[in-house]
Amino acid sequence: MGCPLKGGGGLYSRMVIAAVLLAAGEGKRFGGIAKPAIELQGVPLIKRALFALSGAGVDEVAVVLGHQAELVGSLVQDFPVTLVRNDNYREGQMSSVHAGLAQLSGKFDAVLVCLADQPLINAQDLISLIAAYKQRDGGNVVAPRVKGQRGNPIIFDWHTREQILAGEKNLGCRQFIEGNPELVRVFDTDNDHFVVDLDTEDDLQRLEKRLGMRLKLPTAATALA
Repeated sequence: MGCPLKGGGGLYSRMVIAAVLLAAGEGKRFGGIAKPAIELQGVPLIKRALFALSGAGVDEVAVVLGHQAELVGSLVQDFPVTLVRNDNYREGQMSSVHAGLAQLSGKFDAVLVCLADQPLINAQDLISLIAAYKQRDGGNVVAPRVKGQRGNPIIFDWHTREQILAGEKNLGCRQFIEGNPELVRVFDTDNDHFVVDLDTEDDLQRLEKRLGMRLKLPTAATALA
């Protein structure tokens, strides 16, 4: 029996998707280490994030560097990504979001904004988020939520990207996400990968206990900015 779906592309049309991977943070609550350089099973977290994005079929990635940019950039120099240096990273996460969005090379159907310190996010997690975006019943933004806790990454349309760059939206603001239900659709899921990150050493210890393995922190020698 032949496939009734023309083109064999599945139930939804193929979208062209870009991603901004935020890897510029100072890690203040983590002693100032470069969190994207933390290794899980010998693989830096920033590389794990790029493997996940590739596996999910993302078409272009802008990696935003700031704190210890040389170290973090050296870990991904062999990947086909755009490296963006945000000299204003100390002004906060939205400055890095702006820097990354501005460097995307063309018009995309949707944009993911991802964090480089979410060690459990994998390709299937991103695929499920993209599917939720495709299936949404309205709005411009989809954000995951696990048992009432908002997670990351988020995904939004190209028009929202333009509004962010014009200063009309601050998607880093929790009040915006929670206070604009007409614009933001929530992807409710039991998958806690979306809410596990490494903000503090306590987070690291909890993850090590969960996984039954140690994560390797950047050494003093390699952590030089």
